[in-house]
Amino acid sequence: MTGAPLPPHAGQPVGTAGVPLRECRGAVIMVHGRNAGPPNILDLVPRLDQPGIAYLAPAAANRAWYPYSFMAERASNEPGLSSGLSVLAHLVAQIEAAGVPKHRVMLLGFSQGACLTAEFAMRNPARFGGVIVFSGGLIGPAGTIWGQTGGFDGTPAFFGCSDVDSHVPKSRVDESAEVFSRLGAAVTKRIYPGMGHLVNDDEIEFARALLRDLATAS
Repeated sequence: MTGAPLPPHAGQPVGTAGVPLRECRGAVIMVHGRNAGPPNILDLVPRLDQPGIAYLAPAAANRAWYPYSFMAERASNEPGLSSGLSVLAHLVAQIEAAGVPKHRVMLLGFSQGACLTAEFAMRNPARFGGVIVFSGGLIGPAGTIWGQTGGFDGTPAFFGCSDVDSHVPKSRVDESAEVFSRLGAAVTKRIYPGMGHLVNDDEIEFARALLRDLATAS
């Protein structure tokens, strides 16, 4: 008799950069987008340019966390969505086990990875070192009501996106920022006119400033 199939992202590698976890002053979980992998999101590390940080970038099976748009019905994106959320939960637990508390852990994602990052943080609100959502938002179809409770206790949360992003409607960025604010995050939202589907220098500078705070947190 065969057992149940493994979750799709189980056993995928985790890319790393920076210093080892047990030597770090803070850790960043970096979540790549669709048709990408850990090396793509780790390309941001030199731009972030913060010493003493451990960077961990999990890999999605077949280079996608879930098959359809983040605004499709959630059920259509299973089991990838739940498996991706479990990957992030496992990494947070691994980081904490290495002696790094949540308030020195930043969650950062781009595009599909930003959506997974936002969804994970919203479902697991706590005082993180930061939540950085580059060109993404909470997962679910139009009309979704996010009724989660809990508290981010002032966690800095950043939402940055173009006003004409073909993958991410501005309305979803607005909704996501409002949910995070309701849950107690200190939200910064920046909508960039005419920007492509990319991470610009202003967004990087905001993340760098949070990393500097992370590295000096007690």
